[in-house]
Amino acid sequence: VIKCKAAVMWEANKPFSMEEVEVAPPKAHEVRIKIVATGICRSDDHVISGILPSPFPVILGHEAAGIVESVGQGVTSVKPGDKVIPLFIPQCGECSICLNAKGNVCCKTDLGSPSGLLADGTSRFTCKGKAIHHFLGTSTFTEYTVVHESSVAKIDSSAPLEKVCLIGCGFSTGYGAAVQTAKVEPGSTCAVFGLGGVGLSVVMGCKAAGASRIIAVDINKDKFAKAKELGATDCVNPKDFKKPIHEVLIEMTGQGVDYSFEVIGRTETMTAALASCQYNYGVSVIVGVPPAAQNITFDPMLLFTGRNWKGSIFGGWKSKDSVPQLVADYMKKKFDLGLLITHTLPFAKINEGFDLLRTGK
Repeated sequence: VIKCKAAVMWEANKPFSMEEVEVAPPKAHEVRIKIVATGICRSDDHVISGILPSPFPVILGHEAAGIVESVGQGVTSVKPGDKVIPLFIPQCGECSICLNAKGNVCCKTDLGSPSGLLADGTSRFTCKGKAIHHFLGTSTFTEYTVVHESSVAKIDSSAPLEKVCLIGCGFSTGYGAAVQTAKVEPGSTCAVFGLGGVGLSVVMGCKAAGASRIIAVDINKDKFAKAKELGATDCVNPKDFKKPIHEVLIEMTGQGVDYSFEVIGRTETMTAALASCQYNYGVSVIVGVPPAAQNITFDPMLLFTGRNWKGSIFGGWKSKDSVPQLVADYMKKKFDLGLLITHTLPFAKINEGFDLLRTGK
């Protein structure tokens, strides 16, 4: 058993509490990882605010990179000392989705109706004598974590962990939504709703795919300079217009955009993104986590004319196969993750990190 520091969320809508936790050794087919760097993602905050259901108490965090400390019986894909990225979407390689070339959301994921436990129905974390739940099979807001072997990818040993941790969620999710889910084509026109880390990664993906026009949409104009640096050609603030934003985008483009991306997680922007893409062959992708217990009402004529409405989790990538490849692409300078990092804080300041996220900084 390892004793270490972890940021425990005892109940919803409270700050993280820095605690000493016990991390049990890995069981068969499990891997214990020393976490070196972790990103802060809006999905973690969605659990705190209740938008994303998850059992408490819990150790959140799912976007990270670290080093294997020890492995359980039967583990063959990693060994102690390997640099790795934990995977909140596992890849077991055996379920119907893993065996389908088009699928990436492995049946073993703890999304949907989360148990907050590992595959055997138990937790590896205890604090003050109490079992603490895992989050999405990863739990990275701790100095050590335990994950199933299907939830970890070995990466290039020379990769800088404080940069490639973003490949564990935000970057891969946004970049993949453009190049993998939407399959943006050269010369096309795109609109990206929401310019957080994931939205900016969508902008990077649209640019990498050769889009000729990338319209960035956000109500926080402080995000526009970074969006332009990463490839946005136009920046639009819906607050500057009296008319609905989809009408603005249709006027700007003639018939609407070829591809639109909703990277916020709000039902009204999801329908606006759909309405802003070309009525016959436009593709709109939902990337933001939808709020729990909310439904969308929309005019079915929007789809009847031929538009395609899609969802994308983790950018459509098969995680164990794609994460090492994305790290290799980063090492070849195909994209710059450093541009997505605004602040680097010590672990003890995690609550300040979440304040920065909540205030759009």
